[in-house]
Amino acid sequence: MSKSRKACLQYCLSLFALLAALLPASAQTEIDGIMMTKNNFCVGPMYGYSSWKNYWEGTRKRENLNLGRISTQMFSIMGNYGVSNKLNILFAVPYVKTKASAGTLHGVEGIQDGSLWVKWMPIERNIGKGNLTAYGIAGVSAPLSNYVADYLPLSLGLRSKSLSLRIMGDYQWGKVFVTASGTYIFRDNIKIDRDAYYTTEMHYTNKVSMPDALSFNLRTGYRYNNLIAEAVLDNWTTLGGFDITRNNMPFPSNRMNATRLGVNMKYELQAPRGLSVIAAGNYVIAGRNVGQATTINGGLFYIINFNRKQQAAASPEKSQP
Repeated sequence: MSKSRKACLQYCLSLFALLAALLPASAQTEIDGIMMTKNNFCVGPMYGYSSWKNYWEGTRKRENLNLGRISTQMFSIMGNYGVSNKLNILFAVPYVKTKASAGTLHGVEGIQDGSLWVKWMPIERNIGKGNLTAYGIAGVSAPLSNYVADYLPLSLGLRSKSLSLRIMGDYQWGKVFVTASGTYIFRDNIKIDRDAYYTTEMHYTNKVSMPDALSFNLRTGYRYNNLIAEAVLDNWTTLGGFDITRNNMPFPSNRMNATRLGVNMKYELQAPRGLSVIAAGNYVIAGRNVGQATTINGGLFYIINFNRKQQAAASPEKSQP
């Protein structure tokens, strides 16, 4: 991919894709096939809203009138710094609010799980009439507050520390691109505020074994100059766990599978220079022990170019464009 300023602005879309992944409290990493240029910092606020009324209790789809509609809002600060043209560091700090429209359960709010990723691009090749790049991405996440995980579906998250390892390939031919990736997520066990619980058998402990997970993502669309528009299909599969029992609350170690279909768009404003507007939405088309959620997101990102500041300090007599 080009290392130009336009590529830097386009890269902010990957941060937006990250929020879309975070909103359902999954542990996915960013998934865009563009690198941030060395000494450039992309940062900005994000907002996301997700809601559902119908959900899957195991494979049985239903609704619960005692809950009504479950909604989640996320306010987040996200950023990416280009250590080099081939190595980027990303972070996200989300604040989450949940709500149920019916029943006696109250929503909660607070800081959820902080995340940090390292993205490396070891391969960039011209193949045929297009450009192929390959990436390796490693990420960690951990709870930043002492929220209660055993309060699904209204808890802020699952409180599980995680390590994610992703491989990704991107091929761009003219203005059209295709990006595919796969991720394995290692999840640490958690503790809950009770000394016994039942899954498929009785457990006399406050420790819950959290199954690992796999995530796959495919995206394709238009990428050129100041505009990116893409369609996205992704899947999250929990490697273990158990189904929600009939008329019962969800549990942190449930098997939670979801397939989502969505669209993302990013537009670079002509002025002020370096500012991008981002919008997206997705819908859960299939699932197991999850809500059939509709999610919308929006945000603003700004590029800070530290190269210019360094050049200005080294040559104060020269004006920068």
